[in-house]
Amino acid sequence: MTDEPKLVDVNAASFDTLRCCGIKAATHPGRKQKQCWLQANARLGLRARALLAPDGQACGYIEYLPGEYAWRAVDACGYMFIHCVWIYSKQHQGKGWAGLMLQECIENAQKAGMSGVAVLTREGPWMADSRLFLPNGFESIDTTPPDYRLLVRKFSKDATNPAIKRDCDREVAKYSRGLTIVRSNQCPYVEKFSTEIVEAAEKEFHMRPTVVDLKSHGEAQAAPTPYASFALIYNGRLLADHQVSCTRFRNIMKKCAV
Repeated sequence: MTDEPKLVDVNAASFDTLRCCGIKAATHPGRKQKQCWLQANARLGLRARALLAPDGQACGYIEYLPGEYAWRAVDACGYMFIHCVWIYSKQHQGKGWAGLMLQECIENAQKAGMSGVAVLTREGPWMADSRLFLPNGFESIDTTPPDYRLLVRKFSKDATNPAIKRDCDREVAKYSRGLTIVRSNQCPYVEKFSTEIVEAAEKEFHMRPTVVDLKSHGEAQAAPTPYASFALIYNGRLLADHQVSCTRFRNIMKKCAV
């Protein structure tokens, strides 16, 4: 057994034996959807990599692809774009292993002749914050409320900056009637949260939500939030820009009724 972690591809051959995004149970409602999503986007240059601890157990994950195919509301053409990177096993956090995943992504982007590496961060849940990236040569080049930051590590100072798309408010306004959930299979946790919200909305608030599935990177880049993988909208008002629990959903809707 080696003392160093190693990175392996999450693909059709390995998916059934690896924890995907920290999910181990094969019966998890979002696992199959994530597998299909990974396979569909692999042809566009998507790389999904699992980090294996020295004992062989999966403890981390990174996912990236060319920016023109990003499933975030960004314009990052020419850059390698990171969807997510994290060490989900607490016992392996604080060892610098996330930096190992990040460095491999940077090296792959350099080999591919790209302008740099970009990532959308935030201080809230479900996305990486900036603490991993800033010490590794990234800088903040764009922001948008409530706390989104687009970070980039450029390989050439003359390269055009990527940017967060600015049409999110207009996209939210399109969902002006009733409760709408906008979601994608880029994050496997979305299925469970959205299903629970739909059930609670119908049983407790007597409303039938509209569920909008984003089916392409183009649709995701035109999503009503920069995160793109999940949005909860009520009568044209954004209630949540990331997955929320059923309890949180109830509290939000009770306030809306006041």
